[in-house]
Amino acid sequence: MNKPQSFFHLHLISDATGETLLAAGRAASAQYKDARAIEHIYPLIRTEKQLMKVFDDIDEEPGIVLYTVVDQHLAGIIDSRCAAMGLPCVSVLEPVLTVFQSYLGAPAGRRVGAQHVLDAEYFRRIDALNFTMEHDDGQLPDDIDQADVVLIGISRTSKTPTSIYLANRGIKTANIPIVLGVPVPESLVTAKVPLIVGLVATAERISHVRQNRILGSTMAFDAQEYIDRASITEELAYARQICTRHNWPMIDVSRRSIEETAAAIVALRNKSR
Repeated sequence: MNKPQSFFHLHLISDATGETLLAAGRAASAQYKDARAIEHIYPLIRTEKQLMKVFDDIDEEPGIVLYTVVDQHLAGIIDSRCAAMGLPCVSVLEPVLTVFQSYLGAPAGRRVGAQHVLDAEYFRRIDALNFTMEHDDGQLPDDIDQADVVLIGISRTSKTPTSIYLANRGIKTANIPIVLGVPVPESLVTAKVPLIVGLVATAERISHVRQNRILGSTMAFDAQEYIDRASITEELAYARQICTRHNWPMIDVSRRSIEETAAAIVALRNKSR
């Protein structure tokens, strides 16, 4: 018998965007299937006045407090206020900074938002994102050789979200749909630069996703065939044949999150270099 799900408040205080905290908080929360976090995110907290407003909210809905604040004065206020309120409080970055300081033999610079500097890496990610959006769903196939990665697969194998995730890591990613009986573009077959990866899944998984996201209203669109498992099995077999013929690796996304699929693609890319 399943336990009823409980809820708790999770307060995330950051002097930057809060992305690091959100990832850490969700990773920890995911380990507790019977408890769900109600997230309260407070980004760009850089003054004592802003911090006092945050604690007004925390006082109304107490819970776990996680923070990434490099200013040690503000960090001290957070620690002392949480202690006075009897709330658990963790500085997510501090243990990591301590290890870095010990190994490198030098203290951290304590620069607020240092990971978001507008440097060459930042603009590389923006360029990758622009490229990926322009080459979504088979657009501009003649530019395929400018991509770092090309994802192929039948409808609803998570090509677009995976492409965007990779682009956010600075990897130019195009994606091309595989349609039963339709050859892939010649530019894809002759491409020399990108890693080409086929995304596949079980027919059951794809049918389930398609039922929730039926697209199209043209006369040629057959909704029943779109979600039919026998038809999907045919599509998948065709996609696998194409990948096998060209020796392109395949990843089964049936039980993978977008992040896990992207990590597998990055590993393949590193191996193929």
